[in-house]
Amino acid sequence: MEKADITIIGAGVIGLAIAAEIAEPGLNIFILEKNPTHGSATSSRNSEVIHSGMYYPAGSLKASLCVAGRTMLYEIAAHNNIPHKKIGKLVVATKPDETEEIERLHANARKNDVRSVAIISTRKIAQMEPHITACAALHSPETGVISAHALMNYFLLQAKSKKAQFVYNTEVVRIEKETGGYRIFTENSKNEAFEFSSAVVINAAGLESDTIANMAGGDYQLHYCKGDYCSISGIKQGTVQRLIYPVPVKNHVGLGVHLTIDLAGRLKLGPDTAYISRGENYAVAPEKVHLFYQSARKFLPFLKEENVNPDMSGIRPKLQGPADSFRDFIIQEDRPGFINLVGIESPGLTSSPAVARYVKKMLT
Repeated sequence: MEKADITIIGAGVIGLAIAAEIAEPGLNIFILEKNPTHGSATSSRNSEVIHSGMYYPAGSLKASLCVAGRTMLYEIAAHNNIPHKKIGKLVVATKPDETEEIERLHANARKNDVRSVAIISTRKIAQMEPHITACAALHSPETGVISAHALMNYFLLQAKSKKAQFVYNTEVVRIEKETGGYRIFTENSKNEAFEFSSAVVINAAGLESDTIANMAGGDYQLHYCKGDYCSISGIKQGTVQRLIYPVPVKNHVGLGVHLTIDLAGRLKLGPDTAYISRGENYAVAPEKVHLFYQSARKFLPFLKEENVNPDMSGIRPKLQGPADSFRDFIIQEDRPGFINLVGIESPGLTSSPAVARYVKKMLT
């Protein structure tokens, strides 16, 4: 029977980053992915934002790994020609009763050692972004955008260069504990079964990470939280220079419908937050156009409804249910040699290289 030293389940950005970090010649590493290619679910359906780390409670993994990951991500991107831009962001209050949240965010940023974030005056807002509406704002100069696909391709090539083996169209259907590790049972897209043993298993299965964890005796339940996006057309490029976010939704459910700018200068609104039943439905309902327009016109007065068009969507694998308070990333060894990464949503992309290093330390 085939035997692996380490098996990583899931070839999203987290699984890829871990593979790139831990792979080395002579170590037999398999990366299993149920889809035909890497990074085709949550990892490629997001805002592609490099977050600063201001939002998350001090001491949480989301805070520490985001702050560390941001620095690492800029270094990786700069040294490996990965398209990215440190574009900056404004979190804006559009009415006086939102200014308290701006102050709270600023204080939280300092707790998380995000020292570059600053509250700016209305005069400064007007100088930086004359076409938006805001009575107060928090400026985050370290926020940026990156090509998620180029980043994942970099991690993939790094892992392959160290002899890690990728197996696509392969779904894990059962896991059994055995002496010296785990027996992993899989099926491919042709319904062909294959089983092998692995000394260590790293569960980075994203939307199905709870399912995989529970196969090995875990007790997790993810909630699917869909986020739709709408594109913006008919607006002169350069009208807005930075990402523009409203004050965030309470209880960390989401960051509110915000304006992002991709590396080509295209504008996009989203994502919103809607808890859904399990399943990967990525359709964007036409009525979202009006809802997004109503949300965004509060801080984008130049926007007209005909500028807004349905675009794409993604699904967050949340540990936090609709009525729950903040839930942190889970990265832990629940059984000897079985490391679970569950609930890795935003800021997962930003955190990915720091998550990989965190897992490597767990292995050593």
